[in-house]
Amino acid sequence: MTSFQREREALGHRLRELRRDARLTGRQLAEAQRWQPSKVSRIESGKQTPSDADVEVWATACGVREAAGDLIARLRTLEGHYLEHRRRYRAGMAHPQRGIGEREAECAVIRNFESVVISGLLQTPEYARYRFLTGAKHGGLPSDTDDAVAARMTRQQLLYRADTKVHIVLTEAALRYRLCPPEVLEGQLDRLLGAATMRTVRFGVIPFDAQCNTSPLHGFSIYDEHEVCVETLTASLTLAEPSEIGAYLQLFGEYAEVAVYGAEARALITRVLSELASSVR
Repeated sequence: MTSFQREREALGHRLRELRRDARLTGRQLAEAQRWQPSKVSRIESGKQTPSDADVEVWATACGVREAAGDLIARLRTLEGHYLEHRRRYRAGMAHPQRGIGEREAECAVIRNFESVVISGLLQTPEYARYRFLTGAKHGGLPSDTDDAVAARMTRQQLLYRADTKVHIVLTEAALRYRLCPPEVLEGQLDRLLGAATMRTVRFGVIPFDAQCNTSPLHGFSIYDEHEVCVETLTASLTLAEPSEIGAYLQLFGEYAEVAVYGAEARALITRVLSELASSVR
């Protein structure tokens, strides 16, 4: 069970206690709020996340309106673990980038794995622009592309800090996917050639012919050993349970072990660059 689900169930349990203390049945509460009866049971069992308004009217109906503030605060904590992209980016794409940058700035160790896209900490402005444009187009998100690119580039300043250790692992597929025009990808690969020589960053690539025991299903970032951030198609998931963090630390270690670094990584990137140039002639 994820920390998100554990906290959602705990919130549902507390709401159930309030209802029972008020001597209300689930049906009575639902009828009073003109809800479907199943909504009460789904919230109480941790299968549905209530809204702020749901929590407020629930507390009021149970005669404890003063409890709404604390309950909504718990809901905010819950939402911090699972945040839909439409809500996360409703004020634009730049704001979340600044938030990620603030989180990264507090870390002593950052581990990042990406299976199909270049790590944001290593992206060129041009590559980042295409990623944000795609997100705005297909996700129906606000298009503040210039500000978002600038915020992502600002994040990269930590790559030059001696007090932060950054370890990034990409798959060879991430180097090859045409998520932007060839000339933009060429510039991005050239940037990675430089990253492979940086002393402040440990940068590795998993070759196609490497023996991996675990399928690289999705990208993730591990901040120190306190939390893991996973980006899904529709939401950002933050994991904080020790067992969850341990599983991702082990997985990252397995990927890092089969990756190539330094001269080997540069040779692989150079080969991909050469094949890219040949394919567009």
